[in-house]
Amino acid sequence: MADGTAIEWTDATWNPVTGCTKISAGCDNCYAARFSERFRGVSGHPFETGFDLTLRPERLTQPLAWKRPRLIFVNSMSDLFHKDIPREYINAVFETMENADWHVFQILTKRSSLLQKFVNDRYRGRNAPAHIWFGVSVETKQATSRIAHLQQANAAVRFLSIEPLIAPVGKLCLHNIHWVIVGGESGPHARPMKAKWAINIRDQCLKAGVPFFFKQWGGRSPKAAGRLLQGRVWDQFPMLLPAIAIQHELRVRA
Repeated sequence: MADGTAIEWTDATWNPVTGCTKISAGCDNCYAARFSERFRGVSGHPFETGFDLTLRPERLTQPLAWKRPRLIFVNSMSDLFHKDIPREYINAVFETMENADWHVFQILTKRSSLLQKFVNDRYRGRNAPAHIWFGVSVETKQATSRIAHLQQANAAVRFLSIEPLIAPVGKLCLHNIHWVIVGGESGPHARPMKAKWAINIRDQCLKAGVPFFFKQWGGRSPKAAGRLLQGRVWDQFPMLLPAIAIQHELRVRA
């Protein structure tokens, strides 16, 4: 768990699982895989096995020790709904999140159908607690099918991470979507993002009244081209939990 992160839309990261496998075009230049594989074979290093899927049970209760409320990105170095993570282990992650209800937990996945099934089984006939936010990654028009799974999940707060935006996504269905993040790809092989793609998404959010967060243009490094979209910073947050979200927004702008 890292108390502090360069990711603009969160405060901390918590990784009870690390490692993953690539399933779509958005995974091609995965930053987490690139970082982890640098340490493959380094004896004693946390990423000695590179980006192989690894459960980290010693980290399961870490958020309970954090007393100041935080926005916490869950599994920034993995995907909680990977098919090879045992259901009982995912349940243990959720038990921690449910008990640490002074935080906001942000879960992001590309495995949207597995998210929908798990959430609807665990919270049958009711919504998940509002301090647990569920998001899906969308990088191309083909990936927008994940949005429907998210909308059908028993979630109180739903968000889209349209990053890396590597192609137009077309018209989005934003019904019951509470937040949209957009960002370009970064790293040595970053694919460019066209301004008109990001502007189109921003305009759809404005029309639908959905908070919009523009994370980065991307490039060789995440900060290479800054965060301005048409001359301004877009760092809106969902206001369903205003105290924590407003505190974070003030920190981002400071």
